[in-house]
Amino acid sequence: MARYTGPKTKIARKFGEAIFGDDKNFEKRNYPPGQHGLAKRRGKKSEYAIQLMEKQKAKYTYGILERQFRNIFKKAQASGGITGEVLLQLCESRLDNVVFRLGIANSRRAARQLVSHRHITVNGEIVNIPSYRLRAGDVIAVREKSKSLEAIENALAANSNVYEWLTWNADLKSGTFVKAPERLQIPENIKEQLIVELYSK
Repeated sequence: MARYTGPKTKIARKFGEAIFGDDKNFEKRNYPPGQHGLAKRRGKKSEYAIQLMEKQKAKYTYGILERQFRNIFKKAQASGGITGEVLLQLCESRLDNVVFRLGIANSRRAARQLVSHRHITVNGEIVNIPSYRLRAGDVIAVREKSKSLEAIENALAANSNVYEWLTWNADLKSGTFVKAPERLQIPENIKEQLIVELYSK
């Protein structure tokens, strides 16, 4: 499946925030890309443009393409809960995202690669599907043969994030997906209601 592999800083500048994590280049030029980036943009953005930007931000943040994102939205809509909140919970429950949140990888892109290359297990079984949806109680671990990988060790050493909905055992290099996070526990700056409004038109 196609994935965006272009310059991350350019996308971050488009949204005016470092959606891919720490980015020194973004800090230097935190204005929109292009020759008129520093100039004031004329005209007010339409409601549709604002909603579309929010959806694109969410897609880039989680590394999900349109068809997959639309399917996740349909599941959220059919869940019976608050659609926007459930949408983000489903995105957070993806295996690649949880590998990133646990600190096994320093970005979602790197986490996706670790999963695809069969370095990650779920409940003792190798899972190589980044979009695999985790359920409460699932145990995510680094495969025994992969525990000494430099990329994984470096990422874990640099990680200082702690999430209430995940537990981590540094000795075993394994974590537990306790439950899907509440909206307040998701740190991403995404206005999910705008996405709901866009898809509901």
